[in-house]
Amino acid sequence: MAQLLEAVHNRILLSDGGMGTQLQRSGLEPGGCGESWNIEHPARILAIHSKYVEAGSDCLITNTFGASSIMLGRHDQKQRVREINRQGAIIARQAFGDGDGFVLGDIGPFGGLMEPYGEFSKQHVYDSFLEQAEGLISGGVDAVIIETQTSLEELGIAIEAAKDAGAPCIIGSVAFDLTRDETDLKTMMGVSPEDAAQFMDERNVDILGVNCGSGVDSLWAARAIERYKNVTDRPTMAQPNAGQPTLENLRVVYRQTPEEMGEQYKTLLNAEPNIVGGCCGTGPEHIRIFRQLVSERNC
Repeated sequence: MAQLLEAVHNRILLSDGGMGTQLQRSGLEPGGCGESWNIEHPARILAIHSKYVEAGSDCLITNTFGASSIMLGRHDQKQRVREINRQGAIIARQAFGDGDGFVLGDIGPFGGLMEPYGEFSKQHVYDSFLEQAEGLISGGVDAVIIETQTSLEELGIAIEAAKDAGAPCIIGSVAFDLTRDETDLKTMMGVSPEDAAQFMDERNVDILGVNCGSGVDSLWAARAIERYKNVTDRPTMAQPNAGQPTLENLRVVYRQTPEEMGEQYKTLLNAEPNIVGGCCGTGPEHIRIFRQLVSERNC
């Protein structure tokens, strides 16, 4: 099987779309632990991944975003960290069948604050990420993707843990927000794209990503990628949301259609990211349109 870093230098790879909405559509109750479904309902997770493969995804992100021991502990699932992560990787691989594809082991934020502002020590956070990364790697992932990060301190700890676990490739993905005056991008912790790019470049992160973020659609994701490229020549990845969210019946809804997002996606592809996909609000119907656009660029 070709190595991920070799592949991204030869063509644009297409990742998948959001997982949360797909889990809800499959019956996950609000506030439920979707990651535990890797063990309890593996067929449902396989079905979600398979839809993305059918739509044209080259890469699948495991259903392990909240599968650190800290996050799983809130669902009384702490003792199953390694099993949940390992199975997440195995199920994603199964979705490719006999075809080629890359599995990206997902590590999301630990969901708290570190000392002195919060209750978690750096060592506790490191241990939590290390255990998760070891589980993903035991399942055979092609890369570990540390995504939706807003703090360079937390990102750095996760990078160190992934390296110590023996990750074959590391993707660091930062969640920027559109500033109030709609003129710039910063994380909620005040990190700019340039700050993030320099931080990840200095730590030899293999692929620099951007995903999610309030107000960050495909057009703003393109700007973030361009700003990364002003700092480093490392490969990049973009997973924008499906436009701006709205609140309907106490639920966050993304209304940008696949066709509307596809028009913006052309601008994103002009920024020449090496991997593209979708985040909140995107599904297989979006990926199907992105597949056509990416394939045209790869010709």
